[in-house]
Amino acid sequence: MDLIDRISRQFEDSAQTKLAAIEWLAGPIAQAVEAMTGSLLNNGKILACGNGGSAADAQHFAAELVNRFEMERPPLAAVALTTDTSTLTSIANDYDYVQVFSKQVRALGQPGDVLLAISTSGNSPNVIDAISAAHEREMRVVALTGKGGGKMNELLGENDIHICVPADRTARIQEVHLLALHCLCDGIDCLLLGVED
Repeated sequence: MDLIDRISRQFEDSAQTKLAAIEWLAGPIAQAVEAMTGSLLNNGKILACGNGGSAADAQHFAAELVNRFEMERPPLAAVALTTDTSTLTSIANDYDYVQVFSKQVRALGQPGDVLLAISTSGNSPNVIDAISAAHEREMRVVALTGKGGGKMNELLGENDIHICVPADRTARIQEVHLLALHCLCDGIDCLLLGVED
């Protein structure tokens, strides 16, 4: 096996997937930036959830908002629902794992907040349950998926935003998710700070 060739193909495949996604994702990402910024300007917050690599993405996104992305600005209200092990394990133990995010959304979510729901397949039961809870709380949902959006695609309302990566490989979807999250952070900062370029 030629490892250099294999690694080169991974880089090329990743770059091609991102380039092919531009026309599909630029519009929904811009809509999500506007929705999230509007929520933050109205004293709302963004709750983020996902499993595995998507849990790490939820935490990454929340950290970029609470601390900073690339520009100095005041901290922004964002919470990753994937980080409180006592809450996660108590819900999973006392009820079931499907409710680990939805119970937090019902506790913390308010009308006007935004749920960032991340699932590469769009079929994660606990993320799907969180979407239902967000709708109960009159929150908008920004869904970050791939593989056609799965079951999450069917749950989204007309005020929700679906950023669905046009790819099937989990690794490629996750790589585009990270870029989309950075675009969200950059766009939020630009709208809040009045940056033109």
